[in-house]
This record gives sequence, C-alpha cells and structure tokens, in this order.
Amino acid sequence: MSVMEDSRLSSLIARVEVLEAEAEIRRIQARYMFLCDTPMPEFGVTTDAERIDLIMELYAEDAIWEGVGEYYQGQFGQAVGAPAIRKHFEAFWGEKKEPELLLNCHYLTSEQIHVHGDTADGQWVHMQPWLFSDGKALLRSSRLNNTFRKQDGRWLITRTRTENVFIAPLSPGWASDYPRASVLMKP
Repeated sequence: MSVMEDSRLSSLIARVEVLEAEAEIRRIQARYMFLCDTPMPEFGVTTDAERIDLIMELYAEDAIWEGVGEYYQGQFGQAVGAPAIRKHFEAFWGEKKEPELLLNCHYLTSEQIHVHGDTADGQWVHMQPWLFSDGKALLRSSRLNNTFRKQDGRWLITRTRTENVFIAPLSPGWASDYPRASVLMKP
C-alpha cells in the first residue's frame, strides 16, 4: 500500500469512527430520555429502582448531573459522582407523590454532537408535557449541554447539564386518551 493510500485509509477510518461515536452518543441521549418517560416504556421494568439502574448504566462513575440557570439551579442543584446522581433520581422516583405524574414524554430536537477523540459534547433542546392526576398540566422546555467519554470501549455520559427555556401551564384536559402503561415494548 502506498503512503497516499495509507493516508486515505487512515482518514476514512477516522471519519467512520466519528460517525459511529455520534450514533452511539445519539442513542445514549435518546435512551436516557426514554427511560425518564412516564409511563415507563421499557418492557419488563416494573419498579423505579430498575429504571434508575438502567439510567445509571449510561453514566460514568465520576459524572455530574446539574440544573443551571435562573430556574433549574435552585430546583435541581448539582449531583457529583454516580452515588449522588442515583440519589437525585431516587428523590424524583423513590416515593409516591401526590399528585401522581401520569404522563411525561421527552421530545429531543436541535441536535449538535461534537466528537473529540474519546470525548464528546452534545447540545439538544427538549420539550416535555407533564400531566398530573389532579388535572394539572404543563409544558416544559430545556436546553441540554452534555458531555461524554469513551471508556472501556463504550460511550458514557460524563455530564448532564440542563437549563430551563420555559415552563408553560396548560389547560386541564388539554390531552386525552393517554395510556396508564406502555405496551410497545412487549415481545
């Protein structure tokens, strides 16, 4: 193989590695959002503890989860390290709350992923409707600025950073015909 062919092959391999990294990061971010949906759409997951275990598989041990900005810093704060992030999720799902959250579905858009070797960053905007058992409803939008690291051959989240764009109250009953449980993932 000539030097020129070797250089072209190396360039092609590097480009494919970036595309593969972007695809894996996209899947990780989408999986995280999917696992945060209510009702839980993952087949066979029946407890919040199982949900949290699956989410934690996406995070590096030294990861950070934080809410930033005027609205989210005080509401969410910062959790540093896997045990603190687990505790953050346990506070959200760990106890039955009233009113009960009936529906929460995450929609991702405005994706940008930048791969830098074995690290990467990504930005998204997401929207999520929230429906509660007392009839309250709201629409929430946030910007995400997250980081990732390839570790032991797989990509992991190293930082989830979320900032409020807006929170809009919705009229009671604005949505109808939503399921109490997801059946899409049944075999």
